Amino acid sequence: MDFQLLHTDPKSNARAGVITTDHGEVETPVFMPVGTVGSVKAVHMNELKEDIGAEIILGNTYHLYLRPGLDILQQAGGLHKFNSWNKPMLTDSGGFQVFSLTENRKLTEEGAVFQSHIDGSKHFFSPEKVMDIQRIIGADIMMAFDECTPGDADYGYAKKSLDLTERWLERCVTRFRETESPYGYSQALFPIVQGCVYPDLRRRAAENVASIGADGNAIGGLAVGEPTEKMYEMVELVNEILPKDKPRYLMGVGKPENILEAIERGVDMFDCIMPTRNGRNGQIFTKQGIMNMRNERWKDDFSPIEEEGESFVDKLYSKAYLRHLINVNEILGLQIASIHNLAFYVWLAKEARKHITAGDFGGWKQMMIENVTRRL
Repeated sequence: MDFQLLHTDPKSNARAGVITTDHGEVETPVFMPVGTVGSVKAVHMNELKEDIGAEIILGNTYHLYLRPGLDILQQAGGLHKFNSWNKPMLTDSGGFQVFSLTENRKLTEEGAVFQSHIDGSKHFFSPEKVMDIQRIIGADIMMAFDECTPGDADYGYAKKSLDLTERWLERCVTRFRETESPYGYSQALFPIVQGCVYPDLRRRAAENVASIGADGNAIGGLAVGEPTEKMYEMVELVNEILPKDKPRYLMGVGKPENILEAIERGVDMFDCIMPTRNGRNGQIFTKQGIMNMRNERWKDDFSPIEEEGESFVDKLYSKAYLRHLINVNEILGLQIASIHNLAFYVWLAKEARKHITAGDFGGWKQMMIENVTRRL
């Protein structure tokens, strides 16, 4: 994997670059749609490519390990061939899912024992096993196994958690370096900076991650319950330390305004389930603000979903029609909402890139934050 930094905003740390993988290029900043179980919910691959404009998507190690399982993925030749996505792909490590199974998991020095959310069966993830699983899934970018610390953790817990994450990281790196992709193309490993909301822990974690010299680096454990301003503070602190010539990935963030603020602070890559999850619940993100499609006000509004939207669904369907579909729980409504929201998120990152390149990112960002936080 290669990363070229092409432009930096003169008045902030916002950056524009290009990540090159064996499955193609990714222009940054970039928003990556989440394909948890090998598909982005309710969206075809051709829609992701052609209508939404996605350049890279995610797969989830925990979910893919459970279903369809490693045997099927290996027989298929990896997830790219299994789901017909021929562009770059990133997999998370399963650390966040294990974190969310608080009642059904146990962390030890060796790894994490957890119960499947599907049938209660017991499983074990070690750093080595997580590297092996991601090799089989075949993502272009793999994530190190970590513990995602809750945003409200006390200092003692956060430090103990970081200690464990750093020991696990060392084992991940060792396993990654002694193995190869089973499919003949290169895979990259991103370590993850943890440390909760404590500056000294975040600084220590970032310095440790930077010393590894990986192809890129991730910032985890944010947007998990901490105040938003703390999230921005931690991103700023970490990005002062992480190498400038490597891409930086802020995991699981977030709202459109969070993405814009993080871009200003030097983040290159984003993912979040919000566009599809909120879309399925009738929330539509637009360039003018947020619409709740269940509201009565859209009942007889026959104007397009978004006049200057980025996807074919924006001009093809009216607000009234989308509201009707969502209120009667019609599957097409969920699909339209998901396509629209993903296209908006992908557009937002690409538009940020244009303004970084043009040198007027700051003014555009302020205007966009006012727009995207408005309730329509």
